[in-house]
Amino acid sequence: MLLSYTVIISALASMVSVEAVPAPKSSVSTPAPVPVVSNAAEIASGLKTEASVVDRLTKLLSDSNGTLLTGEALRQLTVFDFNGQKPPAGATGGTLLIASVDNFPILADLSISTGIAFIEPCGLNIPHSHPRASEFLTVIDGILDTGFVQENGFTTEIETQLGKYQGTVFPMGSIHYQQNPTCSPAAFVAAFGSDDPGRSDLATNFWMLPSDVVNAALGFPNTIGGDNIDAWRAHLPVNLAAGVDSCLKACGLSE
Repeated sequence: MLLSYTVIISALASMVSVEAVPAPKSSVSTPAPVPVVSNAAEIASGLKTEASVVDRLTKLLSDSNGTLLTGEALRQLTVFDFNGQKPPAGATGGTLLIASVDNFPILADLSISTGIAFIEPCGLNIPHSHPRASEFLTVIDGILDTGFVQENGFTTEIETQLGKYQGTVFPMGSIHYQQNPTCSPAAFVAAFGSDDPGRSDLATNFWMLPSDVVNAALGFPNTIGGDNIDAWRAHLPVNLAAGVDSCLKACGLSE
């Protein structure tokens, strides 16, 4: 009897025509672009005079009558659109875009900021430091080689390689870099523990110093180039250099 019921049920099931129900289409459209706040730095400067976070948010997000902004006016001050940002002039190895207090005023005194970078094949985010923030970097596409050098006394470079959705940290003030070792693009997101992390490019700023100071700090190399970096690196002074060349000569201390 059980077999007969099974046969009947199977036969009935085969007679039923089942039509696939199409999945409902999403009614959510792509959010519209958010225009850049043209006077962001001026707004942020004014917010810093307010006593509390509540006072700052009230001033930033209300109109002249004290009524909370709505719609696109509110969105422009609470959403940072990386799509509308211009990359730094002269960049050749990729694009680095930062959201900090000077272009996103709501960050004023929140002690956070962030950035997105798109690194071209073989591109290098040159060695630099952030004087006011530690950094947490997460790769969102591709592969990156990274490394950092900490303050004097910790003499080993910390190197690592990151894949997609892997992250690492760079302590405040450390000299660090990111390099794309592949022939495909890479991208990362960086979070900073300051609304104004700052950036100091090591080589660029070092060469802004007086020539004689640079020469002394580098150990008076005859030439500096890709073929003799290791040679003059071995002669770099530790901490205090012997002195600048003009002073050494004046004091009769040059060789």
